[in-house]
Amino acid sequence: MPHNIEGIQQFTAEEVKKIIEDPKDIVILDVREPEEYNAGHIPGVPLVPMHTIPSKLNELDKDKEYLFICRSGNRSHQVARFLKQNGFEKVNNFNGGMLSWTEPVKTGMEE
Repeated sequence: MPHNIEGIQQFTAEEVKKIIEDPKDIVILDVREPEEYNAGHIPGVPLVPMHTIPSKLNELDKDKEYLFICRSGNRSHQVARFLKQNGFEKVNNFNGGMLSWTEPVKTGMEE
C-alpha cells in the first residue's frame, strides 16, 4: 500500500511494476536527463526531463493521474510537488526510483 508524503502518494518498485503491467488511466513519465534515460529506462515510459516540466504545464491534463520516475525518487517527488502546487491533484512518485527497479530496462530512446 503506498504511503503519502506532502499529499503525494509514494509507490515502491513492486507497486510500480503492477501499475506498468496494467496502467489503466495513469500517465507514467520519466523525469531524468536524456543521458540517464538512454542508459536504461522502464520500457514504454516516455522521457520528459524535469527542467522541461514548467514549460509543459499547459500540455498536461489536470484531470489525469500521473506517476513520476527518476533515479532515486527525489527529482520525481519535486516534480509531483510542483504539479500539485499548480493545481494537479492526482500526482504520484516512484519512491526509490530506478535505483530500486530490478525488472528489465530498455536502453536508448523510445520510438
